[in-house]
Amino acid sequence: MKKSRGRTGRKRRRKHLRSFTDGVNCSHKLEYIKLKKWLKDRGFEDSNLRPAEFWDTGRGLMTTKGLQVRDLIISLPEKCLLTTGTVLSSCLGEYIMKWKPPVSPLIALCTFLIAEKHAGEKSLWKPYLDVLPKTYACPVCLERDVVSLLPEPLRRKAQEQRTMVHELYMSSKAFFSSLQPLFAENTGTVFSYSALEWAWCTINTRTIYMKHSQRECFSLEPDVYALAPYLDLLNHNPNVQVKAAFNEQTRSYEIWTNSQCKKYEEVFICYGPHDNQRLLLEYGFVAIDNPHSSVCVSSDTLLRYFPPLDKQRNAKLSILKDHDFLENLTFGPDGPSWRLLTALKLLSLGADEFTYWRRTLLGDVISARNEQQALNITAKICHFLIEETQHVLLQISQLKTNKENLKNHLALVEVLRLEDLKILQKSAEILCNLNMATV
Repeated sequence: MKKSRGRTGRKRRRKHLRSFTDGVNCSHKLEYIKLKKWLKDRGFEDSNLRPAEFWDTGRGLMTTKGLQVRDLIISLPEKCLLTTGTVLSSCLGEYIMKWKPPVSPLIALCTFLIAEKHAGEKSLWKPYLDVLPKTYACPVCLERDVVSLLPEPLRRKAQEQRTMVHELYMSSKAFFSSLQPLFAENTGTVFSYSALEWAWCTINTRTIYMKHSQRECFSLEPDVYALAPYLDLLNHNPNVQVKAAFNEQTRSYEIWTNSQCKKYEEVFICYGPHDNQRLLLEYGFVAIDNPHSSVCVSSDTLLRYFPPLDKQRNAKLSILKDHDFLENLTFGPDGPSWRLLTALKLLSLGADEFTYWRRTLLGDVISARNEQQALNITAKICHFLIEETQHVLLQISQLKTNKENLKNHLALVEVLRLEDLKILQKSAEILCNLNMATV
């Protein structure tokens, strides 16, 4: 008897542990029940995927059966997809068709999302809108205090993203006003900046790539967006491979796996070989142990360690610029990139070695002194970036205590910076070993 109870107890514990490590099934939640019914009415066959909460990735989809290589993960009928075709067949269509200059496909989709969200219970897309995130963590949504803690290249891109969305809003205000006959409220209230920011983030973070033929009622920007309800619950993992495309025969968007997945595990797809800065910029999250991640070295940091009195300094900089060697200089999981080392070798050329700059760019060894100096400077830059990263992590720690409202966004930047620190410390170790080998 006792043995039997013991086994049952162990089974119960294992079951509880499985739900924690693999994910807690959320199919019973009302918003998912309504979404599944809505999708079924549009021809979606129930798959083996279930919405679930995972402790490390948050909301995602788990599989109720083991998946093998080349298995179909999901097939979403065309009727379930939200595209510019959907927008044109709605009451917005006639307004878009007569507006000059034509709006972009992106603005058409943003307008549709804002209008449908505003319609509330009356929206045909309500079951989908109800499961969309209420807020996002893309840099365009971050407070300035948080943006200032991002690494310099990402900080610059975050500012560009913010400016772009603001310009999009300002340039669309007249078009939004033209929609007044459709609304009882003032369009300025319905199509506010925060409403556009939410719609833009929804499209930027969640659309699948699907090419549509060019329509005269839209501007010349590519029409390549489609929102895919349920399918867009699949999270990113840089280590998995999938095949995704619209199937013309079945008129469905299909995803096939190239990786195995055990029963009750989270099913992942790959958004592309993006580093963590790109993931945060475009999607508002960071991947742990991302094999594509790297730490960028700005040209300002690069020049910090070179004597300003070097007579060939300007000529060296011109050469690096002309040959595109001042951008994309990085430290990665395998240490300093070849591009970074090459740029530093060129900057380290002595006056008597300068004529060999072409050979340096091709990767030739010019002299033992040049190799050693370049390695030393690479190590100095690496240590400088380690100290800078540690300083920012300290700032984040202090802000998390003082600014409760920014806690989630600060935690996101903290993860990014901790991943950077891991890469830099690994690079410092690699450089130390290289130096010892050279000596």
